[in-house]
Amino acid sequence: MSQPTPPMPNFPPPSATKKSRTNAIIIGAAAAIIAAIVGTGGVVVQNQNDDSKPAATAETSQPAEDLAAPAVDETEEPEPSYAELTPSDFEMKLRTTRRQCFGSAGCNVTVEPDLTYTGLTGDIDPDAVYDITYEIKGDESGPVIATAELSNETNLNYRPSLITTVSSSTKVSVKITDVMMQAG
Repeated sequence: MSQPTPPMPNFPPPSATKKSRTNAIIIGAAAAIIAAIVGTGGVVVQNQNDDSKPAATAETSQPAEDLAAPAVDETEEPEPSYAELTPSDFEMKLRTTRRQCFGSAGCNVTVEPDLTYTGLTGDIDPDAVYDITYEIKGDESGPVIATAELSNETNLNYRPSLITTVSSSTKVSVKITDVMMQAG
């Protein structure tokens, strides 16, 4: 047996125009809300940036000077200043890392600088790079001039120096001759 078909409803099916009107109302409401938020935000930003308008005041018996807000110092923090470093701000010793002697013919000696800063801690610019030139005495052919690079206040970059001494008893010494900040 077949079942009877249900009867048709007494009202017409929803029309597409009613749905599009609902969408239009929703879109219009959303646009109005967005416009209100943007407008309010603009007023708030304008009020925060406008120093020429006086703030709201209340009636009191105190003088106006007492009600004034404390002055805010809007100047930038001054750039830190660092001392101009000189050779006397440092001490340098030589560390022997290799020595090969040939009896009475002398020795081949490899030395590296061991640098100590003797000045005030805040005098070295942490962002600067300094060239520290030094003179090594004791080489059989005369003084050897070398330069180390100091960066980040504590990083010393250098190339080890190989010198040849006249004998194994030759004293090797070092003296800082110049300190120069690299142009940056």
